[in-house]
Amino acid sequence: MPRRRRSILTLLSGLFAAALVLGFAPASTAAVNDEDLPYSITVNVRSEGEPVAQAKVTATDGSFTGEATTDERGRATIKVPTKEGAWTVDLDRNSLPSGVTVPDGQEFERQVQFGSSSTVSSNFTLGAAERQTVGFVDQLLSRTVNGLNFGLMLALAAIGLSLVFGTTGLSNFAHGEMVTFGAIAALFLSAGTGWSIWIAIPLAVILSGVFGLAMDAGIWRPLRRKGLGIVQLMIVSIGLSLALRYIFQIFIGGGTQQLPGASSDIIPGLGSIRISVTDLTSMGISIVVIAAFAFFLTRTRLGRATRAVSDNPSLAAASGIDVDNVVRMVWILSSALAGLAGVLWAYFRPGIRWDMGSGILLLMFAAVVLGGLGTAFGALIGSIVVGLLVEVSTLWIPSDMKYVGALVVLIVILLFRPQGILGRRERIG
Repeated sequence: MPRRRRSILTLLSGLFAAALVLGFAPASTAAVNDEDLPYSITVNVRSEGEPVAQAKVTATDGSFTGEATTDERGRATIKVPTKEGAWTVDLDRNSLPSGVTVPDGQEFERQVQFGSSSTVSSNFTLGAAERQTVGFVDQLLSRTVNGLNFGLMLALAAIGLSLVFGTTGLSNFAHGEMVTFGAIAALFLSAGTGWSIWIAIPLAVILSGVFGLAMDAGIWRPLRRKGLGIVQLMIVSIGLSLALRYIFQIFIGGGTQQLPGASSDIIPGLGSIRISVTDLTSMGISIVVIAAFAFFLTRTRLGRATRAVSDNPSLAAASGIDVDNVVRMVWILSSALAGLAGVLWAYFRPGIRWDMGSGILLLMFAAVVLGGLGTAFGALIGSIVVGLLVEVSTLWIPSDMKYVGALVVLIVILLFRPQGILGRRERIG
C-alpha cells in the first residue's frame, strides 16, 4: 500500500512538473504559418549605400519570435501575430556576407513599435555611403523620364474612365478598384498558380474585362434602365468602391504583396537616367497598347461608333447606332485597360495593396478633367501632363506633397480653360 501511494505521488509530481514546463516554456518560433500572420516588420540592411543580401534578422516581443533573410535588395519581411507592445529587431552579425565592413560601435539591435498601419520598418546602416552630388539638369532629366513612365501608366486607366463618362455620363468612383482588381488577378495567376508572369498578365487583363462586363450587366445597365440620375449613379459607384476595397482586403490582407520580377537591374550607359528593365518594358507596353487603342477609335467601325456615342448619345441612337452595345464594349475595354494599369502600377510603385487603386483615383480624375471630359485623347494628354508634374515637382517641393502639386496646377489651368485641353466650350443654361 505505501508503495502504491508512493507511485501515485510520483506520477502526480511528474504531471505537475510537466505542466509547469509547458506553462512557462517560450512560444515556438515557427509554429505558425507566416502567410497567416497579419502584421509585418520590414527590415532593410545596407552597407556603404549598397544592399546586403543573405543577412539573417529576427524580431521578438518575448512571446513570439520570427525570422527572415534579406533578399538582393537588402530587404526582409518578418510576419508577426500582433502589433501591440515593443518588438526587438536583431541583425545576426555572423550571417553578414564576407567583405561587409562593420564600423566600430555598430548596434545590431533595434526597438520598433507599430503605429496605426499594419507594417513598420527598421533599418540597419553599416557604414555611411559616399555622398554624391547630382546636378539640377541630371535630376530634371531623370525625373522627366520617370514622369513620362508614370503618365503613360496613368493614361491607361484615365482613358477608360473618360470613355465611361463620355458614353454614360457616370463619374465612376469605383474605377480605382478596377485598377486594384487587375493587379490582384495577376498576383493570384502568377504566385498562386505558378504560371509565368507573361501568361498571368494577359489573363489578368482578360479577367478585368470580364469583371467590367459583369459590373455593367449586373449593376449599371439595370440602373440606367430604371432611369436613375447621374447623382444617384455616382453615389452607387462610391458605395461599390468601398465594398470592393474591403473585399480585396479580405483576400490579400492588409500587407503588401509583390509580383514576380518586381526588382530588376538598372540599364547601364544612360548617364544620370536611372531606369530599370521593368520600367522600360512598362513604357513599351503602355505605348503599344495606347497606339492600338487609338487605331481602334479612329480606324474601326466600332471605334467610330464609340466616339459618336461619346459626342452625342441621342444623335448616335437616332443614326442607327446600338448605344447599349457600344456602352457594353466601353465597359469591357475600360476595365481591361484599368486592369493593365494596375499591373504596371504595382511594378512602378513595387507592391500590391488592397487600397492601391484609390491612391491614384484623384490623379485619374485630374487627368480626365485636364484633358477634357469625355475625350480619350484628352485623357492621354492630361495623364502625361499630370505624370510629369507629379515627378518633376519634387525638385522644388517635398515628395510627400507631389500629388497635391499636380492638383493645384489642375485648378489653376481650369480657371483659365474650364473645358480642359481638348474639351469643347459649351453654352451653359
